[in-house]
Amino acid sequence: MPFELTVRYSIPLTPLTDVDEVLREFLSQIGYLSEGADPEATDGSVAYRLMRDCLLRHPDRLWYPEELTAVLKTSKPTVYRHLNRLKALDLLEEVAEAQEGGKGRKGFRLRYGNLGRAWDFVEANAQNALKHYRETVDHLGRLLEAERKPAVPSSPSKGKPSS
Repeated sequence: MPFELTVRYSIPLTPLTDVDEVLREFLSQIGYLSEGADPEATDGSVAYRLMRDCLLRHPDRLWYPEELTAVLKTSKPTVYRHLNRLKALDLLEEVAEAQEGGKGRKGFRLRYGNLGRAWDFVEANAQNALKHYRETVDHLGRLLEAERKPAVPSSPSKGKPSS
């Protein structure tokens, strides 16, 4: 799954003191929640409750999709859609529980059980993505520069008269 993060210029939310307000705005800034949505609708959304009530309130707990379906009162595909969005941000780690004779259940939690440490992965991925963009921009610049250079005329062959 590709790393996906929305980046926009903003000031730190440190002047705000309401946890829900800060979380709502932050999750909108990084592209997890829809920007400009009604706060009441956002607070009741599956995406927001998954982050606030499950992953952030119990960051080191391993959550299974079946549990999240029951806690969030939604369908399994909806839970997986939101888990996949958080995995694309690299905030979640997926842990397979080994079971005898077959596949184990998959559980999810914040990476390292800590939002700050999970965010370190997001930052590292963003830095790598920006580095790769820079390499591509530099390469494109060299290609364009080579395209603009006039072709060096070849010298006329000896022994051939000019017309």
